[in-house]
Amino acid sequence: MARGVLGLDIGSHSIKIMELKEGKGGTWKLLKYGLHKLPAEAIVDGSIMNSAAVVEGIRDLVARHKIKTRDVSTCISGHSVIIKKITLPAMSEEELAESIQWEAEQYIPFSISDVNIDTQILSLNEDSGQMDVLLVAAKKDIIQEYTAVVQEAGLKPLIMDVASFTIENTFDLSEEAQPNEVVALVNIGASLININILNNGVTSFTRDINMGGNQFTEEIQKQLNVSYEEAEALKLGGNISSSSSTTEAIVPQEVGSILRSTSEAMSVEIQRSIDFYLATATRVRLSRVVVSGGTAKVAGLKEALESTLNVKVEISYPFRNITFNPKEFDPDYLADLAPLSSVVTGLAVRRLGDKPQ
Repeated sequence: MARGVLGLDIGSHSIKIMELKEGKGGTWKLLKYGLHKLPAEAIVDGSIMNSAAVVEGIRDLVARHKIKTRDVSTCISGHSVIIKKITLPAMSEEELAESIQWEAEQYIPFSISDVNIDTQILSLNEDSGQMDVLLVAAKKDIIQEYTAVVQEAGLKPLIMDVASFTIENTFDLSEEAQPNEVVALVNIGASLININILNNGVTSFTRDINMGGNQFTEEIQKQLNVSYEEAEALKLGGNISSSSSTTEAIVPQEVGSILRSTSEAMSVEIQRSIDFYLATATRVRLSRVVVSGGTAKVAGLKEALESTLNVKVEISYPFRNITFNPKEFDPDYLADLAPLSSVVTGLAVRRLGDKPQ
């Protein structure tokens, strides 16, 4: 059994760490889980702007949770990552590895020398002699940014994943896709939405959208004239201090109105991406949507998505098939953090040398 790694999700709002122990028969036990909130704009558009804050956050989590594991699985996303499903003549994994540099040039808007490339054969059609391949290219400078902060924090980056694939790992761990089912996995973070559409359990479409929970915070700030911290509290249904005259007049209806309008705008953007996929796929209908990310907790967003997409929407619960000691982990606390935990769970189940099936 391959040695375990520490899942490390460096998000624009917070850093999450998770360590899982793999047991017999594909069982998993939660050993460590922690979260460290980052200052505003520490990470912008997937780029690390305040590396000192990120390094400090990682070190704090490792020390606070007494983590001994040093091997890390982490991920990147956003405009520095290109994911394409391409069709190539049938060939072996070895032949694909040799030829992909040349094939990739026509699909990637960056210089080949500036990116790292990986592939996954999705399916083989023996009749046509063709195969579908998932091509992933990530800019070397963004990979270096993330590996540098991990190393500076005293850890060893072993696996670099892509956020939209980590939520697929978590989905596969927590539930079984039904035959011929089309599921949209939608991870809504603070500044980025990752979409991964699975058709019959296989990735068929991915897209990152540059929007997220920050939109709610900014609208509340702007329309109600409150601070960033107060807007964050209001976004998640909390109360804010009424010591200043600017906050005394705020009533839940005003906040609710902003949350509804922003949820509707976000739902439309997600719908556009899903509709694009459905328009290019033949005889395919969306079965359901599974939403994760901290923004999934915003009141009314789930309902707005259901109304816009006209399909069942569920909130991700990554811990469904993970055991834990209730004396070490409060079940209510884990349930509260569940939507935020999809990416880090998908990282924690990775093992060196594995490839998703």
